[in-house]
Amino acid sequence: MIRFLIDQASKARGRIDEFRTIRRWDKLRSKGMHIGKNVHLPLSTHIDTSHCFLISIGDNSGFAENCVILAHDAMPNEWLDATKIGRVIIHESCLFGQGTYILPGVEIGPRVVVGVNSVISSNIPPDSVAMGNPAKVICSLQDYLRYHRMALKRAPKFPFYEYDINYITPEKKKEMIEKLTGTFGYITGGYTAMVRDGKCLIRTKSD
Repeated sequence: MIRFLIDQASKARGRIDEFRTIRRWDKLRSKGMHIGKNVHLPLSTHIDTSHCFLISIGDNSGFAENCVILAHDAMPNEWLDATKIGRVIIHESCLFGQGTYILPGVEIGPRVVVGVNSVISSNIPPDSVAMGNPAKVICSLQDYLRYHRMALKRAPKFPFYEYDINYITPEKKKEMIEKLTGTFGYITGGYTAMVRDGKCLIRTKSD
């Protein structure tokens, strides 16, 4: 009975968080921020709300938890009586790892992947992979995808509808632990499920 109540409370909290997320998107858009369609912008993403009209996020982009997007920098204000401001233009199909910081005056993409805990202080060109502080291009998107296509041929693979946290059994958890000891693998079919069934992430509709 207690487990049932906890499960129901968890589902209710999920619905509340989804409502809060959608309401936040609407509020940011009403202030002039452009958020394209099919964008994953979670509640934990810190947005520079005072200057959000300077921020533009293209279609099909996504942010992991605890990213930060800034359009102003008040550090010199005390000495210069001036705050730095700049547009942040994120083109379509850009993906940002957890804890990424995006600073004022940068243009990113399209089709860019940014590694975790990166600090983007200058432009990132299209079709590239970048990481670091400050973020630098480490390879092309084509090379990145080529590497993972090759790895997919030999790495352990786990179908989404069997191994996602919402479906996995204790036996399959044990199997994953055994197969991933000393190596890495892939959950397959998750993006398809997200697009077809909306199962993975809450994403925006049209602006």
